[in-house]
Amino acid sequence: MNKELIINASGNGVEIALLEDKHLVELHYDNSNTNYTVGDLYLGKIKKVMVGLNAVFVDIGHAKDAFLHYSDLSPTFKSVLKFTEDSIAATDGSVDFNNFEIQPEIIKGGKITDVITGKPNILVQIQKEPISSKGPRISCEISLPGRFIVLTPFGDFVSVSRKIASNDERKRLQRIIESIKPKNFGVIVRTAAEGQSTAELHKDLLDLVASWKNIQLNLKDATPPTKILAEKSKTTSILRDLLNDDFNSIVANDENIVEETKQYLSRIAPEKEKIVSIYKNGLHIFDQYGINKQVKASFGKTIMLGNGGYLIIERTEALHVVDVNSGHKFGSDSQEDNGLQTNIVAAKELARQIRLRDLGGIIVVDFIDMKNLDNRKVVFNEMELAMSNDRARHTILPISKFGLLQITRQRLRPEIEINTGETCPSCHGTGTVRSSELITDDIENKIDYIVKNVKQNLELHVHPILASHLLRTIGLFKDNINKKWNKKFGVKIKVIEEANYELIQYTLHDTHGDEIKL
Repeated sequence: MNKELIINASGNGVEIALLEDKHLVELHYDNSNTNYTVGDLYLGKIKKVMVGLNAVFVDIGHAKDAFLHYSDLSPTFKSVLKFTEDSIAATDGSVDFNNFEIQPEIIKGGKITDVITGKPNILVQIQKEPISSKGPRISCEISLPGRFIVLTPFGDFVSVSRKIASNDERKRLQRIIESIKPKNFGVIVRTAAEGQSTAELHKDLLDLVASWKNIQLNLKDATPPTKILAEKSKTTSILRDLLNDDFNSIVANDENIVEETKQYLSRIAPEKEKIVSIYKNGLHIFDQYGINKQVKASFGKTIMLGNGGYLIIERTEALHVVDVNSGHKFGSDSQEDNGLQTNIVAAKELARQIRLRDLGGIIVVDFIDMKNLDNRKVVFNEMELAMSNDRARHTILPISKFGLLQITRQRLRPEIEINTGETCPSCHGTGTVRSSELITDDIENKIDYIVKNVKQNLELHVHPILASHLLRTIGLFKDNINKKWNKKFGVKIKVIEEANYELIQYTLHDTHGDEIKL
């Protein structure tokens, strides 16, 4: 699989498109006006304790206070509180984290009032960006993601990704991390670490430890609300999470982004620095790579499938609903086989749509009915495989006897909505146009005015549909509107069809073809 990152910088921010084998699978917007990004760390102040919700609202500088539920406090919440207080009050530089005394863990499923008294300052991390009228959702379970590992302060464990299939490789990585892990840190080994050397893993670990030291320094004398550490740019975040041998091109139309990306790659993967290039063609970069065309085809209510079937994607207040339809093309006489083949194609496209639109919450998919249990299993496996590259946490339930498949997916930011329709040039979005009788009256009045002032033959240029209305025969005498006008005004009026005209557009011309302006 070939992966490409196409970056379009404009005055409003940065658009980032991820292509896999030329197909658009992710679309990100890095808006220059957006202040809150998932992963950012803030020093906040607890403003209100909500006993009924078992949560608190925290002021981090957003118009709406951030929401912190008890389940997001993390077991090490008391350590986070103490560390925050010590770092703010530190007089001789930062806190010596190696000698920091880890506090007892809080109980799971406890009450917010048992662990929070007063309105203390607290170090929090953005978990979800502000969505609609809600403020950001935050957590006290601090994690610093690197390319190969994730560093979690206040812990003492090593966890290896379950996606690494080899037990020997898992044990190797466990031994390496345990030998280099600093005190008071937990480490999660990412799937990308598979096959990496001790030197690469150690380098990644040292970078994250350095970030943690910056957090400590930034906390000193800080007053809430304050941003303590900003997540990397969208471009470098995507590269951190996805960069592998499949990446063969990164193209941007901005010199600063190109330079920033090269500098980042020079640190994490110097051999990939050469894949970054500047785009200087006159055509819009998203048009050059076919992205705008794919966006128009991929957003909207109805999504066409290659085999003639189609998806209908609708959003309700509580969930997203997807209906799979077979269309009119059939590859087999068997209804079961046709349903299976359409469902397999639909599963692949739906996985792309979910990732591209960043759909979150509950997604219910109504696949074409299949009586064979093995066929349902095949479609379920195809859905799981198609969503295996999705970085958002998700759960897929098997297809029920009603043909429904349910998905829950993590939502970190507002769903991407792009209006791919265009305003109708005839009705201007109202859904109605003037009556044909009123249009013909309008034309007749203008002909009357012209003929009274200049007695001459005329050409009437109209859309083909309007032309057919004017030339349609009426009654026993085979008359039409145009013939009636010829008799009434005593001139010849020639109707000429213009395929590029709007439905109710018309123009009047003299016999030389020059338009007559009124």
